[in-house]
Amino acid sequence: MPDIVVMFFLLGLVAGLVKSDLTIPKAAYDTLSLLLMLTIGLKGGMALHGNITISVVQDLLAVAMLGAMIPLLLMPLLMRVVQLPVADSASLAGHYGSVSAGTFAVALAFAEGLQLPISPEVTLYLVMMELPAIMVAIILYRRYRGDQAAASMRGLWHETLTNRGVILLVGGVIIGLLYGPQEGAAVTDLLTNAFKVVLALFLLEMGLTAADTLRPVPWRQWRLLCFATLAPFLLGGMGLATGMLLGLPSGSLLILAALTASASYIAAPAAIRAAIPDANIGLAMLAALGLTFPVNVIVGIPLYHQLILWLGVP
Repeated sequence: MPDIVVMFFLLGLVAGLVKSDLTIPKAAYDTLSLLLMLTIGLKGGMALHGNITISVVQDLLAVAMLGAMIPLLLMPLLMRVVQLPVADSASLAGHYGSVSAGTFAVALAFAEGLQLPISPEVTLYLVMMELPAIMVAIILYRRYRGDQAAASMRGLWHETLTNRGVILLVGGVIIGLLYGPQEGAAVTDLLTNAFKVVLALFLLEMGLTAADTLRPVPWRQWRLLCFATLAPFLLGGMGLATGMLLGLPSGSLLILAALTASASYIAAPAAIRAAIPDANIGLAMLAALGLTFPVNVIVGIPLYHQLILWLGVP
């Protein structure tokens, strides 16, 4: 049986596909996404409390390099095999190099449910992979277009670093790091104990949104549909290989694999829309949320766990 939170995603997906009148108000969704980001940050910060070392910093730099590499690998594939134009190829490369907070939350809940060992810095993988991937994708787009102008890069860095997801994640990490699990318990316990409830409701909305992107299924984009279905397993393999080289414990390895296999549908669309105005964001959302997200949470995460067991990672 899948983790119970995944069943809420399936509920939303089925409700959307049968055209139910089930909806979640935008204000409620915004609240859920804010709570999810803040709670993830707090959990990571509390785990990091008193545990920052040189090896942690080295691991984070390696994870950032992984995030920057993915757009470089995907850009030619998207242009030549999937046969997308430059703007859409750069957009998809940025979305898939970036990561999904929802996928991270499901993988974290899965690993915690199995009591797998998790490194304290895993929450920072979100930020360390997301930012370099978006910037590399934008730089690739400008290079392929022959645009040498870099004047707006400062504005892009500002927009990327100050979007609400990054602010809440980093802010939550800092607060959790400063106060730890004991001193901040009066506030943090309420959020961390409700983590799975918030995640379940968030995934219900994700299921409804995924169904909306798939109705009707755009079969004429069959190359993109194949890419979005197969890419998680190829990228997840890169995450597994990187985590093995870093010597991560099994829980962290699972989370890194799931993150690497994921695609952003929150932070990346806003940054890409501003930097690559001729990109079709709808294609990115179809691939990232309509296919890659369900593939990861339903099939991918349990599969990565089985591979980790087979590899004998403690």
